[in-house]
Amino acid sequence: MDSFWDFLWLIIVSFAFIAYLMVLFSIIGDLFRDHKTSGWVKAIWVFFLIVAPFLTALVYLIAKGGDMTKRQVRAVQHARDEQEQYIKQVAGRTSAEEIAHAKALLDAGTITEDEFNQLKSKALA
Repeated sequence: MDSFWDFLWLIIVSFAFIAYLMVLFSIIGDLFRDHKTSGWVKAIWVFFLIVAPFLTALVYLIAKGGDMTKRQVRAVQHARDEQEQYIKQVAGRTSAEEIAHAKALLDAGTITEDEFNQLKSKALA
C-alpha cells in the first residue's frame, strides 16, 4: 500500500515540475520576444528566475501577463501569415490567373459554360 502512495506522489510532483518548466520556458520565450524591454532588464529577469524561480515567475505573470498574451497572439498571427504566403507562393497561380486559364479553355471549346462557372467560383472562393 505504501508504494501506491509513493507512486501517486511521484506523479503529482512530476506533473508540477513539468508545469513549472512549461511556465518557465514560456516566460523566457516571452522575454526575448519583447522588443520594448532592454537587454539589462531581460538579464535581471533571467537572473531572478534562476535565484528565486517561483516568486519571480509569479511576479512576471502578474506584471506582464496581458502583454505576454498580446505578444503570443501577434507571433501566432505572423506565423499564420507567413504560412499562407508560402502556400500561395508554392501553389502557383492567383485566382485571376485561374479564371483567365478557365476562360481560355472555354474559348477553345475544351470546357462548357457550366464548367467555366464552377472553375470561376472555385477560384474566387
